[in-house]
Amino acid sequence: MTHLLSDEIARATARLAAAGIPSPRADAEELAAFVHGVKRAELHTVPDSAFDARFWAGIARREAGEPLQHITGRAFFRYLELRVGPGVFVPRPETEVVAGWAIDTLRTMDVGDPLVVDLGTGSGAIALSIAQEVPRARVHAVEKDPKAYVHATRNIEELDERGRVRLHLGDFADVLHDLDGTVDLVVSNPPYIPMSEWEYVAEDVRDFDPPSALWGGGDDGLDAIRVVERTARRLLRPGGWAAVEHSDLQGNPVYWIFAEEHGWRDMRNHKDLTGRDRFVTARLGTE
Repeated sequence: MTHLLSDEIARATARLAAAGIPSPRADAEELAAFVHGVKRAELHTVPDSAFDARFWAGIARREAGEPLQHITGRAFFRYLELRVGPGVFVPRPETEVVAGWAIDTLRTMDVGDPLVVDLGTGSGAIALSIAQEVPRARVHAVEKDPKAYVHATRNIEELDERGRVRLHLGDFADVLHDLDGTVDLVVSNPPYIPMSEWEYVAEDVRDFDPPSALWGGGDDGLDAIRVVERTARRLLRPGGWAAVEHSDLQGNPVYWIFAEEHGWRDMRNHKDLTGRDRFVTARLGTE
């Protein structure tokens, strides 16, 4: 890395660290790469003469708590670079594990063109990952928030090269009735935070992510997941799978939402990369 940019990144890292930003070096490098139009691994190729002072405007915004992805307008998810910004939930690394499980499960299914529904698609991260990594999958993505829908539309137009994703604007409690009983897999990262935990939620999440993507409803925050369970039960074919993300403290109650008396079988808790409970999967019974 050239002397000037290296020094500026070091100074920016110290500023972000002092502001309590969790990953100051990575964020400083990502902002430098974005402003200078290179990848992080290519920062050393930026000559001193090309240093762009807009880097410091970005650092000031991050220092004030604005999410890195809102400043750059992009988020990385599995093999995708997604457009994000105000009004859409920024996809998190833990959700990549949920998408990975769905992709692995679809690959092992004895189904020619698996039919998938992503409830609450947000930026389209899960739906687009499935379409990219399971080439014969047909994916229906549902989003009820108009602002998030705009972001999903743009990402699907730019990234869904084979035209495998269809986006629907609507509430996932009452959507896609024409697919009832035919879907192979339903996946969802719904809102699940209880309002009682408002004060414990990180400020950059609370202040910048859309409320409709955070607060799950009900005293326990699980009302949206209860809706996902009912809709999945309606949509899935016998033997089809559901996967739903939750907080690291909700594994047990979400497990019991997918109850045997509702026809679910093979319920299981799954952990994320940090070893915390992150999502539940269940299969709709065949009898």
